[in-house]
Amino acid sequence: MGTETSQNAILCVDDEAIILITLQKELKKQLGNLFQYETALNAEEAMEVIDDLVSAGVNVILILSDWLMPGIKGDEFLILVHQKYPKIRSILITGHVDAAAVDRVKKEAGTYTVIPKPWDVNKLMEAVRVCCNLN
Repeated sequence: MGTETSQNAILCVDDEAIILITLQKELKKQLGNLFQYETALNAEEAMEVIDDLVSAGVNVILILSDWLMPGIKGDEFLILVHQKYPKIRSILITGHVDAAAVDRVKKEAGTYTVIPKPWDVNKLMEAVRVCCNLN
């Protein structure tokens, strides 16, 4: 019933709602209805969203996550996700780059890349396309 939704999802995680809205709009503009675009304001909420999607049979393909968030930081969150769902790809988007966190997230979560804020839309979308095998 209702609208046709994709069985593949991209999740955006950031503690600033305005950034989530911007990311979601950009993804929709560039990728249209190829994916469901989900958002979460922190790592805990994001984990719940992932668990819910997975149990509903939705494939979470990619997570775009901020690094500096209250509670669990982005690198720790992505490592936790990777341990539970090793197939989910990730991109860290951050205004504050901690070199050690970057190394760790690439090594332990298989994070594809780290993109600085404010992001360059072309670089971001290129990374998203690679992670979603759209190239």
